[in-house]
Amino acid sequence: MALPKPSPVSNLKLPFSGPQLVYSREDFSGVALPSHVKQYPELRYMGSKNRLLPWIHGVLRTLPFETAADPFVGSGCVAYLLKAMGKRVFASDFLHFPTVLANAAIANNKHQLDATVVKQLLGERKDGPHFIEETFSGIFFTPDDLRFLDRVSANIEGLKNSYQQAIARAALIRSCLKKQPRGVFTVSGDLSRYDDGRRDLRLRLEEHFLEQVAAFNQVVFDNGCRHSVQHSDVFSLKPVGIDLVYLDPPYVPRADDNCYMKRYHFLEGLSCYWKGRKIMEETRVKKIEKPFTPFSYRKTAIDAFDRLFQLYGESIIVLSYSSNGFPDKEELEALLRRYKKTVTAYERPHRYHFGTHGSVERAQVSEYLIIGR
Repeated sequence: MALPKPSPVSNLKLPFSGPQLVYSREDFSGVALPSHVKQYPELRYMGSKNRLLPWIHGVLRTLPFETAADPFVGSGCVAYLLKAMGKRVFASDFLHFPTVLANAAIANNKHQLDATVVKQLLGERKDGPHFIEETFSGIFFTPDDLRFLDRVSANIEGLKNSYQQAIARAALIRSCLKKQPRGVFTVSGDLSRYDDGRRDLRLRLEEHFLEQVAAFNQVVFDNGCRHSVQHSDVFSLKPVGIDLVYLDPPYVPRADDNCYMKRYHFLEGLSCYWKGRKIMEETRVKKIEKPFTPFSYRKTAIDAFDRLFQLYGESIIVLSYSSNGFPDKEELEALLRRYKKTVTAYERPHRYHFGTHGSVERAQVSEYLIIGR
């Protein structure tokens, strides 16, 4: 179903009676982001909406809400935007490492890592663990970098403040992302073919870590609300009192796949030092077994979206979606109209600069915000 072109906003008359459907191409280019948002550390993360934040903010600020849920929190940039807008935020994810980022920057209203704590984190250990060094030798990082990860991970356990632990782990996570040439953990061994001279590949992980501690310290602020972060599958949540929910699930792409665990298994393990995680020893890069999500498969995705909309039927639903995903936008709109009286779809062109092969990196798509009220 083609979008109309004559005007920025127009109503589409459907051949059946039911909830109204409205389309908009308004880009909100004149709307300024809250000042805190510009400080949030951008992560090389599949599907990250960091570059779309001005547009997302422009749409969100037209809606009436005080509490907001982000149950697919991912890189955390949208949840952080919601916090910067003065909202109370409930963030969650079915992977663990995104919740570490969210605890560091969203749930955390005041705690930072000062020089004394950083010195403690960098301190040498006589009988420290060697799990990372032994498990990932020759795969991603140098022996010195692997030993550094073991040492700091063990020292983090010694911190009594959980938010300080989260900042330290968030700093490790972003350090590893910046040091890894493609930003994913699917390739190993000699990575010199990706060496384009950038500074991130020259720094040792310890140097990265110190910079990232400063970066995450900088984003800590109190918006006057108490926020919540959970490590949970979306269908295990029991949302109550949520005015608005921002949904950015891992939709099935037209090409490649949407497996976050395959790309970020090392970060997932690092976020909890592989406690309770089963490593697939036969894999070259020591992957972790991926949890099941119905959003990854065509056979189950449509039903999953239907259940998702039903789960948040009492909230304003803001669905972030892309033209290269399955199901089609029109099918999602039809599902959403089962539960909402009015559905508004905002559209804008977007080029993703991330992927595991060239055709994905150059992908030009239409991004949608589909809102049910």
